[in-house]
Amino acid sequence: MEGHFPGLLGIRFTAAERDVVRAEMTVRKELCTMPMAVLHGGALISLADTLGAVATVLNLPPGAGTTTIESKTNFFHAAPIDTTVTGECTPLHRGKSTMVWQTRITGEDGALVALVTQTQMVLQPRG
Repeated sequence: MEGHFPGLLGIRFTAAERDVVRAEMTVRKELCTMPMAVLHGGALISLADTLGAVATVLNLPPGAGTTTIESKTNFFHAAPIDTTVTGECTPLHRGKSTMVWQTRITGEDGALVALVTQTQMVLQPRG
């Protein structure tokens, strides 16, 4: 992911399989809100969107692509600066035209920071 947006965010993958994708991200100043020094909601959504996209790619038929068409986020707990959040993405639906993923983002203390449900469209190869 170096040289792309997920690399800029500092996303580090710890597992990438068809049934689960996990990654970590350090909460650093550049990703925080002002003046509270907690992780910005947009950074949390970006982490989840990246995990959902990777999970979809791992489940696509040959030659197909993907794009996010819907995302819903619930925020539960702040993630303070200089801590690490972990995202775990699992499938809710894997169909021929769409896939739906749920990503749980937790803090170092195990508290649920955010829950994201996203829908990815499967883009069939053009012939």
